[in-house]
Amino acid sequence: MTRVINHRSQNMEKLPKISVIIPAYQHSKELPKCFESIFVQTLKPFEIIVVNDGSTDNTAEVLARYKDRIKIINQENKGANAARNRGFDESSGDFVIFCDADIIMRPDCLEKMFQALQENKNASYAYSSFKFGFKIFKLWPFDGDKLKQMPYIHTSSLVRREHFPRFDEAIRRLQDWDLWLTMLEKSHQGVWIPEVLFYVEPRKAGMSEWIPSFLYKIPWPILGFTPKAIKKYRSTEEIIKKKHKLAQ
Repeated sequence: MTRVINHRSQNMEKLPKISVIIPAYQHSKELPKCFESIFVQTLKPFEIIVVNDGSTDNTAEVLARYKDRIKIINQENKGANAARNRGFDESSGDFVIFCDADIIMRPDCLEKMFQALQENKNASYAYSSFKFGFKIFKLWPFDGDKLKQMPYIHTSSLVRREHFPRFDEAIRRLQDWDLWLTMLEKSHQGVWIPEVLFYVEPRKAGMSEWIPSFLYKIPWPILGFTPKAIKKYRSTEEIIKKKHKLAQ
């Protein structure tokens, strides 16, 4: 049975102020499921901020149905990272989580992440295992050296506000890797929760995109062509490695 925290029985000043920030672009189909998973959290968020990043579908109409429960910000299309930063600027929580619009949280997701930070005062953020479509990403305890080698921590992690450095708006892919590397350079580390706390609903286009790992191992140049998605990934990978002075 899901345990629900009774906010009325607690001192409101002691409750964590968690801001959930959702960047949305053409996400009219995914948003309702995302919202419903947030509304039933055992640890209720302080605020839910949605930044509509210039959507041209009916995202605005969908958001209007929830206007009494969320804060809506509309802006011209500037990209996911700009939308996340805008949401952060408009937020006031002591903890923030950047929840992609195609994520469905487990009811105790926020509670588990907050608890992890309470138990690990030196950690700047809490991340968990997650499921993307049929694939489970189990992950492992935080390892700075491993993080320098590969991205493995999802953007949707609970971050202490004072340690958040903002997203680099010039980075279009692997923004999570860039963020955690930036924080690592400031000695800000994460703590892992070995549970699948959220599910990412795959879609053909959008902020959440996963490419099977075996595709990266294929010697595409020898075959005479490289898929566009692989090219974009490799290009961003090189940019991030150069930015953070990592081995090429």
